[in-house]
Amino acid sequence: MCLPEAPTVIAPDGSTVRVLLSLAGGSMAHFTLRPGQVAAAVCHRSVEELWWILEGRGTMWRRQDGREGFTELRPGVCLSLPVGTDFQFRADPQQGLSAVAVTLPPWPGPDEARQVSGPWVASP
Repeated sequence: MCLPEAPTVIAPDGSTVRVLLSLAGGSMAHFTLRPGQVAAAVCHRSVEELWWILEGRGTMWRRQDGREGFTELRPGVCLSLPVGTDFQFRADPQQGLSAVAVTLPPWPGPDEARQVSGPWVASP
């Protein structure tokens, strides 16, 4: 499979998604944010994700079990989002951000992500 030219869906956090491959145990997608775009803060109900940043720069905020922190996003950075992690990410104002994420198990549907409070105001 090749990366679809057009976005497949818009994620619950507002990022643009190009759905890639899926197996019984997990699915893969390509996410993008425009320069300066801020995703909505969300928490997954039943899936965990592994992210690998491909292009651009930005920041990821994560909160879980009383721990909270920020991670600089740049090409080559890989991070995890365990079930129950609140997270929000934003792209640098000068450049967009793209990442590949693996969702375990596969994304179950539109009710998977619930909105939470995060450190930034999401882009409209």
